[in-house]
Amino acid sequence: MSSKWLRWLLLVLLAAGITLALVYRDQFDPAVLQQRIELAGSAGPLLFMAVYALATVLFLPGSVLTLAGGALFGPVWGTLYNLTGATAGAALAFLVARYLASAWVEQKAGGHLRQLKEGVEKEGWRFVAFVRLVPLFPFNLLNYALGLTRIKFLHYLVASYICMLPGAAAYTYLGYAGREAVAGGEGLIQKALLALGLLALVIFLPRLIKRIRNNS
Repeated sequence: MSSKWLRWLLLVLLAAGITLALVYRDQFDPAVLQQRIELAGSAGPLLFMAVYALATVLFLPGSVLTLAGGALFGPVWGTLYNLTGATAGAALAFLVARYLASAWVEQKAGGHLRQLKEGVEKEGWRFVAFVRLVPLFPFNLLNYALGLTRIKFLHYLVASYICMLPGAAAYTYLGYAGREAVAGGEGLIQKALLALGLLALVIFLPRLIKRIRNNS
């Protein structure tokens, strides 16, 4: 099979996967996912990260998976698995856009693409860090759109991993606190307050960064 035909086949499979994911996204059941992960035993974390990466590529909501990761693995390991899965998915989407589906991504990104290209050309990895911390663009589309800029893949990967950490930690802990509340664990008030505090920090952080960026 020639590289041209292979490319078209991969594009068709990707388009079909995204279409199916969008059509059936309301039927995505976190409870079923948790059961599958628990049944996987020691391979559960790897399976979870693989599902998270695939969901990111297929435009499925990452917040649901992040909450599930907190409930399944706790605040520390859950944050690590959530962050790794999300970054792996972001990396795959970036590579697909850069080497496989540039025309399709350019059409979907529309006017945002020019703004992203100008930002990357002006600031490089710092712009990637900024858009990760400040949600100006939809997360899943952003992963693809950044693949069409001149940012180096390694810079994109490192900036994404580090700057997605605050949000991943906050939502992971929220999932963990929710599980503890359902199970009737100890220290629920303290855990609930900490979860709310982390969420408040994540909500306030973009405003602080915007203010610092505008004053610099």
